[in-house]
Amino acid sequence: MKKLFKGKQYDFRIIIEALGLYYHFSLSYRDCEKIMRKFSIGIDHTTIYRWNKQYGKTLYHLWKRRNRRRALSKSWRIDETYIKVKGKYCYLYRAIDSNGLLDMWLRNNRNTVSTKAFIKRLIRDYGQPRSIVTDKYAPSIKAINELKSEGFLDKSVNHWQSKYLNNILEQDHRKVKSKIPYSNSFQSTYTTASTIKGIEVVSAMYKISRREITLFGFCPWAEIERLFKTTC
Repeated sequence: MKKLFKGKQYDFRIIIEALGLYYHFSLSYRDCEKIMRKFSIGIDHTTIYRWNKQYGKTLYHLWKRRNRRRALSKSWRIDETYIKVKGKYCYLYRAIDSNGLLDMWLRNNRNTVSTKAFIKRLIRDYGQPRSIVTDKYAPSIKAINELKSEGFLDKSVNHWQSKYLNNILEQDHRKVKSKIPYSNSFQSTYTTASTIKGIEVVSAMYKISRREITLFGFCPWAEIERLFKTTC
């Protein structure tokens, strides 16, 4: 864990405090700066921005490594939603099972190629599913049929096509997107991906704590620190 924060001007606990604020609440970098200054910690908002770029993806990779160890459901729900970057729409592919998020991937296009690449990534990480639920979007249907014909996806895998069955994932999109600060205008795909990955991790940990009904409620800072310590 110490290697991840080596050479930083601030103690790792301060970095975690700032990231926890930014990822768990709908705050801008300047909002986080003001809150930190209230507690006599003078940090510029651009510093928090750099921490987000550096540690957002790191958090996601560590969480994903830990996530592979848990019991997984073999029923996957896959869908995509839009995120605006530089005034243009990018597409956030997301997959969940009954226990929570499996993976997410930000792509420039919403088409068969992107859908196939995302499903291949899921299979490499988690193995073959028992069933996949998607909406009736034509490229999604085509992607799954092509993966079956290519032998990458087992032909025995059931493919359910219904927008109503995917309502759970649609609602989950809204919860994650509501965490994105309204004052943020993403100017690069890299920053967008880092931010969303950090938000996804904290949201996933929050859902786990809600299911476990922890005595003292959810603390994003404690959960982020625990993730760093247990997986590094």
